[in-house]
Amino acid sequence: MATLYGVIAIFMWGGLALLGVNTTAIPAFQLLALCFLISALLMFFKRLLTNKNVFEKPVLTLKQWLIGIGALFGFHFCYFIAMKNAPAIEVSLIAYLWPMLLAVFVANQATRLKALIGGVVGFIGISFIIIGEGKLGFNQQYLMGYLLAFCCALIWSSYSWYLSTSSNKVDDIGWLSLGVSLAAFIAHLILEPNHWQFTSSQYVGILLLGLGPVGGAFYLWDLAMKKGNKSLLASLSFSAPLLSSIILALAGFNAWSQNIVVALVMILLGAFIANKPVKFKLTS
Repeated sequence: MATLYGVIAIFMWGGLALLGVNTTAIPAFQLLALCFLISALLMFFKRLLTNKNVFEKPVLTLKQWLIGIGALFGFHFCYFIAMKNAPAIEVSLIAYLWPMLLAVFVANQATRLKALIGGVVGFIGISFIIIGEGKLGFNQQYLMGYLLAFCCALIWSSYSWYLSTSSNKVDDIGWLSLGVSLAAFIAHLILEPNHWQFTSSQYVGILLLGLGPVGGAFYLWDLAMKKGNKSLLASLSFSAPLLSSIILALAGFNAWSQNIVVALVMILLGAFIANKPVKFKLTS
């Protein structure tokens, strides 16, 4: 069941592009602050429904507070700044090294090599989606953006691995979300123009993002990393950009492409390689 939660989170991230269509005019950190505020409210709403103490204090250690807020905010901060300092294609491709890194992090010594090979195959698969018909050209002048994009990959893969070893409760994601919302709001005040007049479609977009890919998905991912098949989920995470392309195509925002089929085959092949049981031969 926990693995299924992880798959649902991946599907939510796949829907990020479509759900974000109506919110592109909202400053990035302002949008992040609002979405994580909704994420925090999910915790309180759940407690109301289950007749639990709504304001029960979190049992997070200082280390868990720092890593949780640092990772959730740090990933988005690095991504937003990277997008301003390098072309979107390269940033997206580098940032999506995280499933491959996670596959290696959660593998043991016997499975690490095939996890790496499967991760490389999956990464090649998503490159067909991210690059598409565009041109990929790494340029030294965008080095800062590239480094920040790699920080995104390192942060999210490390945080996901940390979740699998952490003893925090799932509800604690709500408190961490509250911290991220505050940090994002401060970043908004410092880095962005202040704008609080939203259209009705923007309000809907903010709500859906907070309930899904930039909110609710983090609760599901926490459960999945603690109790699910982490290796399989790392492989399936490559499918988020693929799902995004399919959803956008179904909604009429993207054209269908043979790259979608190629990416699907490569991602499934990578998942098969990474998760194929290791057979040991007994020698006499």
